[in-house]
Amino acid sequence: MRIEQRYTLAIEELNKMYPNATTELENDTPFHLLIAVILSAQCTDKRVNMVTPALFRRFPFAEDMAKAEEEEIFEYIKSISYPNSKAKYLKNTSKRIVEVYNGEVPSEVKELQTLQGVGRKTANVIASVVFHQATMPVDTHVHRVSRRIGLTNRAKTVLQTEEQLMKHIPKDKVALLHHQLILLGRYICKARKPECENCSLTSCCKHFASMERKSNKEKILS
Repeated sequence: MRIEQRYTLAIEELNKMYPNATTELENDTPFHLLIAVILSAQCTDKRVNMVTPALFRRFPFAEDMAKAEEEEIFEYIKSISYPNSKAKYLKNTSKRIVEVYNGEVPSEVKELQTLQGVGRKTANVIASVVFHQATMPVDTHVHRVSRRIGLTNRAKTVLQTEEQLMKHIPKDKVALLHHQLILLGRYICKARKPECENCSLTSCCKHFASMERKSNKEKILS
C-alpha cells in the first residue's frame, strides 16, 4: 500500500471513530491548559483533572501563581508525578509569563519553549489547541500508533515522527488528527496489547497486516 493511500484511509477511519476529538485535560483559559499540560508529563490526564480544579481556583492567573511559594503549589499537586520539580516549573513559568509576556501565554513554539517545563511537545499542544496553528505534538501514544499503522517509517525519535507526519497530513487536519491518534493509542492501540478487534483501521494498519500474515503462516505450518 502506498503511503498516500494509507494516510487517506487512516484519516477517514479516524474521522469516523473520533469526529470531535479534543484534549481530555480540563481547562478554561490558555494559562490553565499550559499548566495542565505541564502537569500531565508522565502522568495521566485523569489524575491531572483531579488536581487542577482546586489549583486553578487558587491560582486563576499567571500573576497569582508567580507570587506563590513553591511549597504552596506543591500542596496542590503532590499527588502528581514529580511534584517537587513541577511546582518549581509552574512558579518559574508563571513568573516568566508575567515578566516577559505581560501575563499572556505566548503563541510561538520557540517562545513557549523558553518556559520551564515546556518542551517541544507541550509547546506544540498550546500552539495547536489555543492558537490554531498547524503543529503536531508527539507524545508516546502518537509516536507508537503512527509507527504501528505505518504512517511513519523507522522514526526512532518523536521529532522524526513529527516531521514525517507533518509531511503527509493536510494542514487543516493536523490538529484533529493529533487528538485522534492520542485517543486511539490510549483506549485501543495500547502499548502492551493493542485491541485490534476493536479497531476500524485494520484495512490500512501495517501492524495488523503483519499479524495476519504471521497467523496465516502458523496455520499452514500446523
